[in-house]
Amino acid sequence: MKKVDIVKAVHARVGGFSKGEAAALVELVFETIAETLGRGERVKLTGFGQFSLRDKRARRGRNPRTGEALTIEPRRVLVWKASAALKAGVKDGERDGA
Repeated sequence: MKKVDIVKAVHARVGGFSKGEAAALVELVFETIAETLGRGERVKLTGFGQFSLRDKRARRGRNPRTGEALTIEPRRVLVWKASAALKAGVKDGERDGA
């Protein structure tokens, strides 16, 4: 599913919005999530999952082409953990609202 598909679904399910307004709404939700994560805060969407940032320490690695040892720099990574409700729905083949 692409962002345009989400916009179409919002437009179809929530009456009273034009497609442009639905697109702006979806974009605003994504921007809000990105800004919140950018501040280092978690984003928890009940029934869906949780987004958070995790700091990874520097570690030793190996170039797969050459076999040369190297140091992988510390970095911050985005982590998403699915909620139990989403896991159960996917496992059972349930789809909300579809």
